[in-house]
Amino acid sequence: MFLVTSQEMKEMDRLAIESFGIPGMVLMESAGRGAVDILYRHFPDIRRMKVGITAGRGNNGGDGFVIARYLAGDCVKISVYLLSDRGRVQGDAAANLKLLDRIGVSVIEIPNEKAFESHLASMKECDIWVDAMLGTGLKSDVRGLFKEVIEFLNTLQKPILAVDIPSGLDSDTGKPRGSCIKAAVTATFGLPKIGQVVFPGGQFVGALEVVDIGMPRHVIDKVGPKHYLMSRQSIKSGLKPRGPETHKGSAGHLLVLAGSPGKTGAAVMTSYAAMRVGAGLVTLGIPKSLNMAMESQLTEVMTEPLPESPGCTLGLSSYEKTMKLLAQKDGLAIGPGLGTAASTQKLVRKLVQTCSAPMVIDADGLNSLVGHTECLKNVRSTVVMTPHPGEMARLAGTTTSAVQQDRIGMARDFAATHRVYLVLKGARTIVAHPDGTVFVNPTGNPGMASGGMGDVLTGMIAGMIVQGLPVGEAVNASVYIHGCAADFLAASVGPVGFLASDLIEILPEHINGLVKETAVRPRHNAFIRAL
Repeated sequence: MFLVTSQEMKEMDRLAIESFGIPGMVLMESAGRGAVDILYRHFPDIRRMKVGITAGRGNNGGDGFVIARYLAGDCVKISVYLLSDRGRVQGDAAANLKLLDRIGVSVIEIPNEKAFESHLASMKECDIWVDAMLGTGLKSDVRGLFKEVIEFLNTLQKPILAVDIPSGLDSDTGKPRGSCIKAAVTATFGLPKIGQVVFPGGQFVGALEVVDIGMPRHVIDKVGPKHYLMSRQSIKSGLKPRGPETHKGSAGHLLVLAGSPGKTGAAVMTSYAAMRVGAGLVTLGIPKSLNMAMESQLTEVMTEPLPESPGCTLGLSSYEKTMKLLAQKDGLAIGPGLGTAASTQKLVRKLVQTCSAPMVIDADGLNSLVGHTECLKNVRSTVVMTPHPGEMARLAGTTTSAVQQDRIGMARDFAATHRVYLVLKGARTIVAHPDGTVFVNPTGNPGMASGGMGDVLTGMIAGMIVQGLPVGEAVNASVYIHGCAADFLAASVGPVGFLASDLIEILPEHINGLVKETAVRPRHNAFIRAL
């Protein structure tokens, strides 16, 4: 599913009106009618309630006027509050305002704070609110009258349906612009907006519903959005059943370089996760002194004791043997629990530049590249990097706060600059491809804030790659299924306390279900009905 910026949506509207000949009034009518359908679906008792509608003087307000007309025609009690002088409303919005006059719906004009204060008592009597004040074009902080009304509506703690986007929310970044409506439901038009699905925007939209306003597909294609929301359908389409002649040798062989004293669990989870997603063979390269401990824990995974550096860690002394192992492997996962000794970091950087197999770099593998991202310029293979925000900040030479303020921009720019696939983990994980395409993952929950979850994801991605799935599809599928399995655990065993090892165990069930089109439904708090 496409995600669009405010400018992209504006351009689509323009093309639909000017080049395809769809009148703006038709688009506005479709939007308002669709929003009314959503109101009835979410609030089936609405006919017994009083609905308040706050409208601005722009097209967002025009959508609100359409909603008011339909509700009034269905004998729903409504009060319409226009936050402007009537004479300042123009275009299609003005035309729909006049239609309200024709059917006898009175519109209360509130052009300033003083007028607002005079209507507070009547506004408190409304049971449900429709927010049609500010649309997706907002680019500055909300002030004055609009700020007061937004804050007033939020304090009422009554359910609010936001028209297209909660007033005050930046549709491109998901950041509140000073004050922002806290909606129970958002009816967005045409396509979902980026700011509605990333955080903190996701906390303001409530249940996100997409209204089909008849936007022609060729108009969407002409604008060419490069942001997508992962969906069950898009992930399922890339997963295929195995052929009857598949054997372990044809299902891929992964080399994992992971683990150091005190961090062997990371190596175990990465290796097992790769096998749970279907890798035919997995070999764990481990410091020689840790090999016996690993052999006692890993039954299906092969181990390879490697020459070690002081401190029982892998270093440059293990490079030659590692390269010989890689000659017979289909992929490399490197970094989980590897340690940050100087020799270990040198090994990582040398392997990054010389390995010819696809590689997934995580954790200490990423830390080894801090200050040395030039290593990525001359790589001989496809690289996937899976940083959390702190690791991303170190790689990009910035702060964690800066990363979190612009997760999509940071991920996209790094991926495009260094020609890598980048998975920026966290709430609404971002996957950026080298061509600048960005995917937002809707699955996952706070219960994943537990040690080992990232190690599992590394193993999943690498395990899917070695089976021959195109790298981009392997990354997207792994991220989506990783969160989907965690959502199932949150619903079945509780929102906190489930472990990364618990998640590994149920991976086959979720992958199999997707392949057979009978998957266990992800039980996350779905914020878009289409998902």
